[in-house]
Amino acid sequence: MIVMSVVTALVLLALVTQAGIVAVQRAFPPQGGMVEVDGATLHVVDIGPRDAGLPIVMLHGASSNLEAMRRPLGDLLAKDHRVILVDRPGHGWSTRARRQDSTPQIQARMIDEALGKLGIDRAIFVVHSWSGALGARIALDHPGRVAGLVMLAPVTHPWRGGVGRYNEFIATPVIGPLLAYTITLPLGYFLAEPGARNVFLPQMMPDGFVQDSATPLLLRPREFIANAYDLVTLKEAVTAQAARYGEISAPVTIIAGEPDKTVKTNIHARPFAAMVPNAKLIVLPDLGHMVQNAVPEFVKTEIETMIGKNRPGAGVRRLERLRAMWLLP
Repeated sequence: MIVMSVVTALVLLALVTQAGIVAVQRAFPPQGGMVEVDGATLHVVDIGPRDAGLPIVMLHGASSNLEAMRRPLGDLLAKDHRVILVDRPGHGWSTRARRQDSTPQIQARMIDEALGKLGIDRAIFVVHSWSGALGARIALDHPGRVAGLVMLAPVTHPWRGGVGRYNEFIATPVIGPLLAYTITLPLGYFLAEPGARNVFLPQMMPDGFVQDSATPLLLRPREFIANAYDLVTLKEAVTAQAARYGEISAPVTIIAGEPDKTVKTNIHARPFAAMVPNAKLIVLPDLGHMVQNAVPEFVKTEIETMIGKNRPGAGVRRLERLRAMWLLP
């Protein structure tokens, strides 16, 4: 009787999950186009004027999708710049052939290939959280693609501890899919909003954020499993690439907050800034993890400053200003 009851409960939960997948996907349909790359199909939203100089590529962190970068920061930037938002492989409406393709190295290769197909030669990359490691990897492995890198509360170095026991379970063969295809989506409906509120602290989460950011897409089994793989393999990945950060030649601006309890500034942003030759570190007091939501105008200004440094003749003009300063009495 106990076994039959458990099996019946799992079957019912699986049916609820399938119905939930249909409902979520109808509520949050894809907003852009699809780009085929080796090992993945990437969902890309391309907004803003096409002839506005250097484009801006925005890459979201874990447990989210491109809408987390689009509102409000991406829409704000798109008033004057071409903005390309990408669902990372396996997230949002992007898919990947292998769940194990979870590392910044592999995803950097996929995104570089997609940008090539879109005709994007060089761009300013704006990356958040998990994608701090991804942005660093793109700058290392595909330096010709990176005109500048703006990192918001980035993950860059190994840390003490893990990424949550539930993520470790989900990334486990057999057990993970069993959980993902039964209880994750029903349970997630109750936990998504309080979980998001914790990430925003000490800021208040904006009203409607969970819906506006299409966060419920994460609860679909295939994306929840992909997200878990991204998280459980991240520490090993950043451990391997951290020794190379001194090779990054692109200009880098890092904006982080204290107290960010999700990604500690002392473990990630500060050591990274100390290793990268052309890095500018900005640490804002009383700022949590969701930098792009808390101070979008400030971030926009820093991005546009970096774009200005990349304009033709910017270096010459800067040298002329320095000379003029020395010649003045």
